[in-house]
Amino acid sequence: MGSRLGILGSGSGTNMAAIVEACRSGTVPANPVLVLSDVENASILQLATQQGIENRYIPPGPYKTKLSEESEQSFIHALQAANVDWVVLAGFMRIIKSGFLRAFPERIVNIHPSLLPSFPGLNAASQAIAHGVQVTGTTVHLVDQGIDSGAIVAQAPVNVEAGDTPETLHDRIKQVEHRLYPQAIAALVSGNIKIEGRRIVRQ
Repeated sequence: MGSRLGILGSGSGTNMAAIVEACRSGTVPANPVLVLSDVENASILQLATQQGIENRYIPPGPYKTKLSEESEQSFIHALQAANVDWVVLAGFMRIIKSGFLRAFPERIVNIHPSLLPSFPGLNAASQAIAHGVQVTGTTVHLVDQGIDSGAIVAQAPVNVEAGDTPETLHDRIKQVEHRLYPQAIAALVSGNIKIEGRRIVRQ
């Protein structure tokens, strides 16, 4: 069945749904085996249940932007117990710290709604509109110690249209993400691309 994926998310789970669909259709040679969330009633958990994927809520601890040490260990242990090969962040709104990176070196992948290194962090669509750029987009990247600073795996552009609000722009970016993220994961898990430093080398 290919690589085993552990998916982390905090929200609606639309990227997770796109990834699961691509796995089930054979487009991505991988099997989503576990979905974890730091939000108790997150829609991503309900979607996972509907798809028959093991899922659970793990309390994040007292911090707003990161997991507590205890929570981080709970996430890591759950992923290791499920024997996941790759950790996929699908709208996970917590900073990934060194414990995660040591447990899954160069095996944590994220998607961000801008053409990195432009507009890292929160509210990327708002940042793009505020800066007046004509093109933004989305980036799949490996996770490192920085904020949205890991090696770039794939990117796709999205035009900023006249009259766009952060919401309308982000909605169009999400549509592109649903295509790009499965493609990038397929390339990673199949070994078609390798990471050398910050550069992605296609095999």
